[in-house]
Amino acid sequence: MDRLWSPWRLAYVSGNGEPEGCVFCDAQVHEQAEPLLLFRGTTCFVILNLYPYNNGHLMVVPNRHVATLALAMPEELAEMMRLTRAAEIVLTEAYRPQGLNVGMNLGRPAGAGIADHMHIHVVPRWTGDTNFMSVVGNVRVLPEELEQTGKRLRPIFERLASENG
Repeated sequence: MDRLWSPWRLAYVSGNGEPEGCVFCDAQVHEQAEPLLLFRGTTCFVILNLYPYNNGHLMVVPNRHVATLALAMPEELAEMMRLTRAAEIVLTEAYRPQGLNVGMNLGRPAGAGIADHMHIHVVPRWTGDTNFMSVVGNVRVLPEELEQTGKRLRPIFERLASENG
């Protein structure tokens, strides 16, 4: 039997990785998060998911610590949608997915892992990307490291931003 090792996921799957504070607020100021940051807008940013469902799984996040759409400012909502559109363009160019999941979970009962700081997930999808490893083993196998994903996506975000002024 072959073994696939992903020790970086242990804290996540064991529940021991619950950080203090807000990971999204911290990501904006801590140097360690820099490789995950793909793009900084005026009121929002785009960041890779540290525990991705698929290669390219990213999130669009307001800079401000805000939990719901109802509490967000109009300019935050507008930029979140512009950056979600950009994420679709970037992921399509970089990965050629057959589809995308775009979604939000507002509140812990709705599935939000980070309930107090809303964010939009954008996940590239391919036919058959949910296989026996995910279903039986509750494990994802991703062929690309996050650093490589960042290097692939960051220049496309930058190019789009310069093209759109």
